[in-house]
Amino acid sequence: MFQQEYYIVYPEGDIQEIDAPLAAGQMTDLNGRPLRLPLTTLRQIVYRVYRKQTRTATGIEQVYYSLELVPIDELEKYLS
Repeated sequence: MFQQEYYIVYPEGDIQEIDAPLAAGQMTDLNGRPLRLPLTTLRQIVYRVYRKQTRTATGIEQVYYSLELVPIDELEKYLS
């Protein structure tokens, strides 16, 4: 049996397990859930996936998605 696990790595170094894989450049909320664009408000914390790292061991694959904080001036162009 082969198992896959997905994790997000915050800019501060904290790691949290998530339920599903993410894409490069994907915008996420604070908990690693993909955001739908356009955004409805700027009053939220938004991260972007900038790197994917995979670690494989016997029977398990762990995928780590490194996140970067998206600055508010950049978020303005994604606002509806």
